[in-house]
Amino acid sequence: MMPKEYKDLCAAHVRGFQTWNTRSVLSHVDMETGYALNVCLKDGANGQYLKEALIGRFGEQEEKVTPEAHAWDGGYTSVKVEFQGVRFRVESCRCEDAPLILLVTPLSRELRAPLLVLESGFLWNRPGVLGREKNTLLAVAGKKRFVVYSTAPHNPQDANFPTQTPYLAADFDREIAFAVNAPLEIAEVRRRMAAAREAYEESRARFAPCEDFYEALRLAMTWDTTYDAKNERVLTPVSRLWSIQHGGFVLFCWDNYFAGFLAALCDKFLAYSNLIAITSSRTAAGFVPNFANGTGLKSEDRSQPPVGSAMLVEVYRLHGEKWIVEALYPALLQWNEWFAAHRMEDSGALCWGSDPVTPVFGNRWEVDGVCDRFGAALESGLDNSPMYDDIPFDKETHRLKLADVGLTGLYILDTRSLLQLAKVLGREQDVPALEARLRRAQAGLETLWDEDFGFYCNRRTDTGAFSHRISPTNFYALFDRSVPKARRERIAAHYWNPEEFYGEWMLPAIARNDPAFPEQDYWRGRVWAPLNFLVYLAFCQHADLARERADLAEKSAALFLPEWQENRHIHENYNAVTGQGCDRPNSDKFYHWGALLGALVMAEKGLLSSLGADL
Repeated sequence: MMPKEYKDLCAAHVRGFQTWNTRSVLSHVDMETGYALNVCLKDGANGQYLKEALIGRFGEQEEKVTPEAHAWDGGYTSVKVEFQGVRFRVESCRCEDAPLILLVTPLSRELRAPLLVLESGFLWNRPGVLGREKNTLLAVAGKKRFVVYSTAPHNPQDANFPTQTPYLAADFDREIAFAVNAPLEIAEVRRRMAAAREAYEESRARFAPCEDFYEALRLAMTWDTTYDAKNERVLTPVSRLWSIQHGGFVLFCWDNYFAGFLAALCDKFLAYSNLIAITSSRTAAGFVPNFANGTGLKSEDRSQPPVGSAMLVEVYRLHGEKWIVEALYPALLQWNEWFAAHRMEDSGALCWGSDPVTPVFGNRWEVDGVCDRFGAALESGLDNSPMYDDIPFDKETHRLKLADVGLTGLYILDTRSLLQLAKVLGREQDVPALEARLRRAQAGLETLWDEDFGFYCNRRTDTGAFSHRISPTNFYALFDRSVPKARRERIAAHYWNPEEFYGEWMLPAIARNDPAFPEQDYWRGRVWAPLNFLVYLAFCQHADLARERADLAEKSAALFLPEWQENRHIHENYNAVTGQGCDRPNSDKFYHWGALLGALVMAEKGLLSSLGADL
């Protein structure tokens, strides 16, 4: 059952017109009724029709959507769109007498004017009646009535639109406004929109000198947020492009825990929504899965990096509400116990794995890599990392034959975080077992110290040989606060080594001297925000690594800002040679965890000054 406190938050936030229709950022939906107004366009030159618009498509002929603004509560939004050479802006705001106002402004002039179309409908099979009367759209849903007024006359001459519901179509050769339940003139719409825009811009000021990073974080979270009607919940999947490929939404484990943290800076409801959604997706075996999607499919064979407790600690630090800890702690504790039981070696070090499962959906991910090396690599979150190339898989233990520094360090972080949360709740009975698992993992980490190499290294469990295919995850050993100072100095030397990690664009997902680094394909050498974030968090555990911490924040800013300022892109990953994000089609252009790069800067500037500290 959902906690009462969260139900109350939902009642306050899941209302009014929102942009939570997964399939288009130009759709505005009244959450009480599902009544939707969708901005569409038919270009005048070729007759191509834009019915759904999403941020980040790569194709040359696809629409290009530039997010400009989105208030946390949806009270003001703005996007620029380019489609078939036609450029326009769509803004929205809300007023007391008008629950939704849309202002659509042409930004280019065509030989033949396009047609702007406002399509009406009811989403999620909600009941209602639709109609059009002259220059207005009409709708009735229960006790609610909607009249949508347009400032431009309806053009009935072209009815060749792919819509089966009432719509308004107008020649798009000037600004056009639509207002719900208020017949506003265009001048009044401009005035109200300008006031909403000004209030929105003023909200950035308190995040100086990190306004750009705050704005990126805000837009990543708000524009990626959608509504899961089946389960009546608000989610922030990694991007809408990923969601429409996975049955309407897809939750990824560490991705959505990071989303909870990112939202917590300003939107408690969105933070709690993501933490609750991903935690409640746990499997019958007791772990939070790698993914869970809109069809009900989950990765029953594997989990993902256990960062949930650490992110809950950060959210609790920001909001101080005990009930969210009470709601999530039991599941997070069970997940910690599952990792110890299923992924921990006798030494105490942990290995990534993938368990056997029986397919029930017939989906490829119930077979592809399951109980094999690839499935275990997927559990790491670093899907095609060179660290796991050619590592044997143990079919009996269902684990890679590789004790992993990254997982062992994260398990130490997870257990330490649970100890803090247990004390918040007064769960003293859990402390002895948690402390025992912590000591065991610390002992396992000790077996991964390579004295000759001066680094904690992955180690083969079959041969005992250290692997020197290193990545930022090797720095996760620093989540253990008992790492001696002499070792910390040697670890820091690897950070500053230009043959390994240091450079203009960093941190690369595999060392620069690794044979796979030149590939610059996904986890094979590119820079990933969650790796930078977790390494920064590990540096925060040791006061003598302040120089490394500050440098990593500076490098993260230098990587993030160019494409953000030029294109409003928040990339899934970046090239570690050129700093570009758009050079690969498998680097989503609007993937919310990219905003973690800015979170480091905000922490370093004092806006998140307690990041990584004990409660």
